[in-house]
Amino acid sequence: MFERTLYGPEHAAFRETVRRFIDAEIAPFHAQWERDGQVPRELWRKAGTAGLLGCSIPAAYGGAEADALFNFVLVEEIAAAGYTGPGFAIHSEMVMPYIHAFGTEAQKERYLPGMVRGETIGALGLTEPQAGSDLKGIRTRAVRDGDGWVINGQKTFISNGQICDVVVLACKTEGASGAGLSLFIVEAGTPGFTRGRRLEKMGLKAQDTSELFFHDVRVPATALLGPENEGFKLLMKNLAQERLTQAVRSAAVVEAVIQWTVDHVRERRMFGQTLAEFQNTQFKLAELKTEATVGRVFTDQCIRQFVEGRLDGVDAAMVKLWLSELHGRVVDQCLQMFGGWGYMWDYPIARAYADARLVRIAGGSIETMKSIIGKSLLRERNA
Repeated sequence: MFERTLYGPEHAAFRETVRRFIDAEIAPFHAQWERDGQVPRELWRKAGTAGLLGCSIPAAYGGAEADALFNFVLVEEIAAAGYTGPGFAIHSEMVMPYIHAFGTEAQKERYLPGMVRGETIGALGLTEPQAGSDLKGIRTRAVRDGDGWVINGQKTFISNGQICDVVVLACKTEGASGAGLSLFIVEAGTPGFTRGRRLEKMGLKAQDTSELFFHDVRVPATALLGPENEGFKLLMKNLAQERLTQAVRSAAVVEAVIQWTVDHVRERRMFGQTLAEFQNTQFKLAELKTEATVGRVFTDQCIRQFVEGRLDGVDAAMVKLWLSELHGRVVDQCLQMFGGWGYMWDYPIARAYADARLVRIAGGSIETMKSIIGKSLLRERNA
């Protein structure tokens, strides 16, 4: 049997800590959070106290200065348990890395300690009504005004949007060479920054996803994150991590769903025998388990590359593409083996099915991933 070799005893101990946290602080309440459409802020503070947020952030900013594998353990365990409400991955795997990698010392000192403690919640403001995977289509604009900037525009599909305290916001800016893209850290409570609807989604019911609006929002020059007009390059540097994180989540969900199905078919009886005794069931599970193992090996290889600083955009696109497709296929075929029960919301497989459709869209659609991979092949051929 395939054995994972990435993780050591310290990661196993942390995995147990995460599981205990899930059992105590998430499992009893997640159904209510699905009805509420978001998780409470108190969960974030509890996660911070438990040491689950920003594990790889340096100790100087309140983090544990642990390796990135700890962050992936958290993603895996929450996904394997079937819970989608806590937007910890957005906070720890996307927002904090941007501030840590590209922020000034003052910005890191201002925001990172509170984010590690779960007192300051982060969101990433990229997507707009007319700009999803195509970041160059962003229309939200920041214009210089005196010693600061004035921002106008809107964002949509923003995870943690209703409860976030800071947003890393992508805006069009004007440079010497024409229109560029820049990143800004915008704080909640800034005049002109308002939250729109909490959006009703097909899945991920407990995850807060919202519209954000910016009307003459004035921010100081110190709100600029990284160099002016270099935002697109900065986003490209961190998108590989975002796509890998999504693949890690998909790999964990796939493995969990297969195990749920194995447990079900062992107990479910039909025509005088269990579903597990039918050859069709055995063959289908064999196919899915094999594909899941291939996906896990590929994902772990990309994790290794990321930890070693070698993961490039093309490999990240490939692992995101493969695991996204596998995620949807496995959940669909496993639900079929539950029969009518698989369509009932009380069963985790039903929620997993609704949640799965997003993975082929979020973080760059699978068509965008194919474009990245295909263009890289043509460049290699031409070279």
